[in-house]
Amino acid sequence: MNPVEKGYKQVNGIQMYYEIYSSGKPLVLIHGGGSSIQFDFKEVISRLETQFQLIGIDLQNHGMTEHRDIPETFEQDAHDVAGLLKELNTGKASFWGFSNGGNTVMQIAHLYPEMMEKLVVASSFFKRNGMMDGFFESMAEATLESMPEPLKINFLNLNPDFSKLENLFDKDSKRMQTFKDWDEKILTSIQCPTLFISGDKDVIKPEHIVEMWRLVKGAQLMILPATHGSYMMADFGGNTDENLISLTTNEIQKFLNH
Repeated sequence: MNPVEKGYKQVNGIQMYYEIYSSGKPLVLIHGGGSSIQFDFKEVISRLETQFQLIGIDLQNHGMTEHRDIPETFEQDAHDVAGLLKELNTGKASFWGFSNGGNTVMQIAHLYPEMMEKLVVASSFFKRNGMMDGFFESMAEATLESMPEPLKINFLNLNPDFSKLENLFDKDSKRMQTFKDWDEKILTSIQCPTLFISGDKDVIKPEHIVEMWRLVKGAQLMILPATHGSYMMADFGGNTDENLISLTTNEIQKFLNH
């Protein structure tokens, strides 16, 4: 599982880190909050690297990409990803975004429809009431201590600078604390084939995923017996459900190749 290419491109004032695996139809992988390419997509890459050209990107303040001193927005992340893909001459691609990365890829579909082949939105949301009860209350009180330990370890392994970890946590938590409901137009504007995925025990309510699925014309929906992301990666306890992850990646492969 070695990238055929990895490195940095200067995009919108920061050095953005990316990894490319294999060749074929491009599938862009966008990680969630507090995370990085390999943390969220290691299992996916190992299963799909012979099927697609996989392009993993570390977003602003995350992984090995440079930091900014401005508030994070999903729109800014969308502009960054689009800018990086233009630098790579990727052309049209499919996108798979997990968690906050799902918000980012929905914004890309909305702002850059010409770049979008197909879209996979995994464990994401567009309204505050779509999150499980108590989520935003706990976000309001979040401190660096409450950040999941595996995410902290992952960040410091990639970027051994504690002040940068603090910046990541600060920017990510503020983005969630100040999140305003999206206009439904952001979803109804999505023109490409779209697959929504979530776990039945996810941090997003299943009925919210159904609401999103109904807003995107012709979209598909898959709700799996899983917690947040455990259908595509190890959970925070380090447990990996190999069969479930294989089921997910097989279904996504079918969706992308159909």
